[in-house]
Amino acid sequence: MNFDYIIIGAGSAGCVLANRLSANSNNTVAVFEAGRSSDIWKVKMPLAILYTMHDPKYNYKYYSHPEPHLHNRRLFCPRGKMIGGCSAHNGMVYVRGNPNDYERWASFGLNEWSYEKVLPYFKKIETWSGGKNKFRGTNGILPVNQSKNNNPLFKAFINSAGEAGYNINTDMNGEEQEGFGMYDVTIHNGERASVSKYYLNSVKTRKNLKIFSNSFVEKIIFEGKRAIGIEVKIKNKLVKIFANKEIILSGGSINSPQLLMVSGVGPPSHLKEKGITVVHGLDGVGKNLQDHLETYIQQECRTPDTLYKYVNKINMLRIGIQWFLSRSGPCSYSFLEAGGFCKSSPDREYPNIQFHFFPAFVIDHGLIDPDRHGYQLHASPNHPKSRGEVTLVSSNPYDYPKIQFNYLEHEDDLKQTIESIHVARKILSQNSLKSFAGEEIGPGKEVQNDELLEEYIRSKSETAYHPSCTLKMGEDKMAVVDQKLRIHGLDHIRVVDASVMPEITSGNLNAPTIMIAEKASEIINNESQ
Repeated sequence: MNFDYIIIGAGSAGCVLANRLSANSNNTVAVFEAGRSSDIWKVKMPLAILYTMHDPKYNYKYYSHPEPHLHNRRLFCPRGKMIGGCSAHNGMVYVRGNPNDYERWASFGLNEWSYEKVLPYFKKIETWSGGKNKFRGTNGILPVNQSKNNNPLFKAFINSAGEAGYNINTDMNGEEQEGFGMYDVTIHNGERASVSKYYLNSVKTRKNLKIFSNSFVEKIIFEGKRAIGIEVKIKNKLVKIFANKEIILSGGSINSPQLLMVSGVGPPSHLKEKGITVVHGLDGVGKNLQDHLETYIQQECRTPDTLYKYVNKINMLRIGIQWFLSRSGPCSYSFLEAGGFCKSSPDREYPNIQFHFFPAFVIDHGLIDPDRHGYQLHASPNHPKSRGEVTLVSSNPYDYPKIQFNYLEHEDDLKQTIESIHVARKILSQNSLKSFAGEEIGPGKEVQNDELLEEYIRSKSETAYHPSCTLKMGEDKMAVVDQKLRIHGLDHIRVVDASVMPEITSGNLNAPTIMIAEKASEIINNESQ
């Protein structure tokens, strides 16, 4: 088989590419996804996020290598393994990032990725419920809605942030990110608004678009320095499929570098060590791994306004039936909808901490039910200075790669996290939350000095599920792709996913990933004319 464009991965980026590239009827486009369909209730129901996060049929369920600065704990790193990728199992919080993030990208010589240059693509993505203005769009493919979750804890939390001296912000994706309020969410009419549902499902009947699920790409085929095709296992049969124009990697920040390396593109000494013939040496492949590390500040709740009441199986059944009948009730929310951005100290250039407020205790990524009513504030530095890497365990594409985040390797990351706990406690102690607030469970009222807080952070912090930056854009010796996302030194191959970020953005990564794919689609379409 031959197609003009081969897209590897049907996640947030791959679905956008499939839609936009197949809009030209002269292009033939094929998308290959290792996972299965995401057209199931577990994906559609917003509150059912844990059902796919912990299901190996829909998730890779990676774990990091023991993290040396987190007491050698192995941190869970879920990645979507289905049509829609992580947009089909994320927390549905829609955050573009801070405008200054993109100004930093531009300062690396990436002038085409300044805030002014990316804003039109953010607007192009969305139909925003708040109405059109110079920062927001209302004619996009993806519904992006201001959360209407009226849980009283959310209102109390936001009021407490105001009492603590922080801005109240009704649109953190607008002119100003700083402040606290309700997040935008990709939830529409009581269902998850995944990228697959809105970008891919609407065009999957196009004659020039072919979608292959349960299709694992084992290798990219090169002819010299030119990418010409792929070896892919479809229904247990290995076949070769060729690209007339381009191959586009959209497997994400873990899978894309792994596939490049098993195909012979990466650090030469590492590839040789694994017995792989070097097609093209690129030292930056798999390097520069970044993620947001969260620490939970947990407090007992004296009222029954938390999700703990749904641990009761009868209550759970009741709200499940309500959702199935009317797409309404608690199951139609993610309950990650409140939070905000602020500076952890006055010397920070722009907001360096993100907070998510959640009206329940989360224990072991939701695998263990809480034993009481409680709420927690997730505190996460936006701009970690620690850097990790993705490397191969073997040349076998089915062997999970070694993921090493090196969280807290840089002392400033620890400093920011300690500062963020002080900010969180300041907010949680205000009058608006007084009628709800019970005892602090984590870190605990006895944990006050920075030495004890450091131990809590190293023992308890967890990923925010935002791996990125492993095939970074730029022109330095560790860059993998250029401004147009073409791999340096190779022809007819690009990377379009969160791995191309030179630095992680401030906040959740789904929105920036979709933006990257929208911009890349336009670049590719313009080049092919």
